[in-house]
Amino acid sequence: MADGAVPQPMVGPWLQDLESLEAISQNGDARRIFLRMAALSQAGRLPGFLAEVAQDDDLDELTKGQLTELAQDRAFLFAVEEYLRRTQHFH
Repeated sequence: MADGAVPQPMVGPWLQDLESLEAISQNGDARRIFLRMAALSQAGRLPGFLAEVAQDDDLDELTKGQLTELAQDRAFLFAVEEYLRRTQHFH
């Protein structure tokens, strides 16, 4: 693009990711869960957490599936942890 603008297809996913990270940072429960998943992932202890999620009768199947999917995305967990660390003094 001659005017220096970022093509719209590139902005969409990036903006959605940023909005997701900000939503997590604004919700205390979500923030704690994601930081816990990130720490467990780094320590290689996610299988135990995922077993707890699978057996939790208070969670519906959709939530269990979403947590399991997100917990297995190491890049996303790293991004969440970094975002929360870098923005903690703004919240």
